[in-house]
Amino acid sequence: MTNAQCSTTHAKHDHYTTRAIDRAFKAGLAQATLGITPAGVATSLFEWLSHLALSPGKQLELIAEAQRSAIRLAQHAGQVNPALDARPCIAPLAQDRRFENDAWSRWPYSLIYQSFLLQEQWWQKATSDIDGLSPDTEEVVSFIGRQVLDRWSPSNFPWLNPEVTQATLDQGGMNYLNGWRNFIDDWERRMTGQPPAGSEAFEVGANLAVTPGKVVYRNHLIELIQYAPATKEVYAEPILIAPAWIMKYYILDLSPENSLVRYLVAQGHTVFMISWRNPGPEDRDLDMDDYRTLGIMAALDAVTDIVPDRLVHAVGYCLGGTLLSIAAAAMARDGDDRLASLTLLAAQVDFTEAGELTLFISESEVAYLESMMWDRGYLTGDQMAGAFQLLRSNDLIWSRMVRDYLLGQRQPMNDLMAWNADLTRMPHAMHSQYLRRLFLDNELATGRFFVGERPIAITDIRAPIFAVATRRDHVAPWRSVYKIHLLTDADEVTFLLTSGGHNAGIVSEPGHPRRRYQLHTHYEKQSYIDPDTWRQTTPEQEGSWWPAWQAWLAERSSPKVEPPAMGSETHPPLMEAPGSYVLQP
Repeated sequence: MTNAQCSTTHAKHDHYTTRAIDRAFKAGLAQATLGITPAGVATSLFEWLSHLALSPGKQLELIAEAQRSAIRLAQHAGQVNPALDARPCIAPLAQDRRFENDAWSRWPYSLIYQSFLLQEQWWQKATSDIDGLSPDTEEVVSFIGRQVLDRWSPSNFPWLNPEVTQATLDQGGMNYLNGWRNFIDDWERRMTGQPPAGSEAFEVGANLAVTPGKVVYRNHLIELIQYAPATKEVYAEPILIAPAWIMKYYILDLSPENSLVRYLVAQGHTVFMISWRNPGPEDRDLDMDDYRTLGIMAALDAVTDIVPDRLVHAVGYCLGGTLLSIAAAAMARDGDDRLASLTLLAAQVDFTEAGELTLFISESEVAYLESMMWDRGYLTGDQMAGAFQLLRSNDLIWSRMVRDYLLGQRQPMNDLMAWNADLTRMPHAMHSQYLRRLFLDNELATGRFFVGERPIAITDIRAPIFAVATRRDHVAPWRSVYKIHLLTDADEVTFLLTSGGHNAGIVSEPGHPRRRYQLHTHYEKQSYIDPDTWRQTTPEQEGSWWPAWQAWLAERSSPKVEPPAMGSETHPPLMEAPGSYVLQP
């Protein structure tokens, strides 16, 4: 070996060694920072401060706003009568329920919470509309400000919260004792990896995921469940559902009264469901294409073997919908026409306006997450759950702590909450590709996402599309989901906007109170309607969206036939539903 070759070899060795040190350091640091990169936060704060320092006009606006807030608060304080409720000078946002209790309208608590809301308003103006500040940085800094303010809300302190004060007087301090017990119980459960309190009442296979069926196919990544027919005749075309692997599949098969699977089977559909494996360290190299081939395509092959000579209604939820769109585009490119329709539930194919979740998806953050995943080979479920909780820290973190630890109360567990606590993991290679290729580079919407050696395009999909979005979705904002209109050349796109959030809006069983939706079908030759105009002009309908979707499926299905057999010679039943993968810890 020559001196030059030795030098090159040592340089490569030193490079890999230093990279390993960097990764190990960041992986350890990430445990303390909840997976949020300090470098990214510092960069955003510095950019905000720099542009604010160069904006004397904005500074004058903030000074004037602070003076107006002080005058409004002084006027509010001047009208306070301890015996009467004071008229507020500022109202909380519609989604802010921290100060709903009547006790907050009495002195001195009204003065306390009004002062806090005025500070919130001032900080919102201080972190927005700054000349030269990029919208992305503005969102990050505004988000950081909200997190700090949420932490120091007067509702979080027992001596400032009238509800806690009254509970302490009424119970003689027992609320603190009960709260301490709740805290110890939660801490022990977290340390030992047990599910949250109350989850014991819900068990997969006992009162969750109990729709009868059988596992008819299994590979390293999925189990495929075929559900038993509930009617004498069924629609000829089966339904294949691909849930997100960021969640256990049974969100679509919860308790019998709010199971989408049970509802579809009762309406005469043959339903197949993908149940994803919960990956471990050995699965670190599974990538996006593995999920497509071993997941969507393997399941579709099994379905078309069990129900031959029939097209398939394909359904994808969240990340499963994005993957299904990739698979459908590749199938259309390659002349595979086995899909009768495509239904996307809270799923995005364009990530330029992916909502507050993009606050966690910058180059700095993705590199940080890659170091964290490299250490274990996967991203843990609690790390992902922590990021989602920060998006709604008022409801999911601080309000819960007040209720559980200061008031000493426990919110009753329901099936959706129990499912939400059943966490899953994300393999290193797949999650890294997902964040970089879809979120950062938006390859799918721009025709740069490769399947095999060629790119795919959503415009190649010709099957009818039914897209469902929810109004209060922090993961897949409805305007982002609406972009499917711009990205497909399908003959028809039916778009449905329903009340609720990313999960509760999809689990919307008939009879659920206060449910509403809007529905409209756009045909190929019609002019494009922007999302805001669409929402203003599309009539609102009462009730669950499930019957409207089922009617849409029925219109695009052949006449009913006898139910197919459970499995086939090449795909015999392996075990009863819900299978084994869903039970993996």
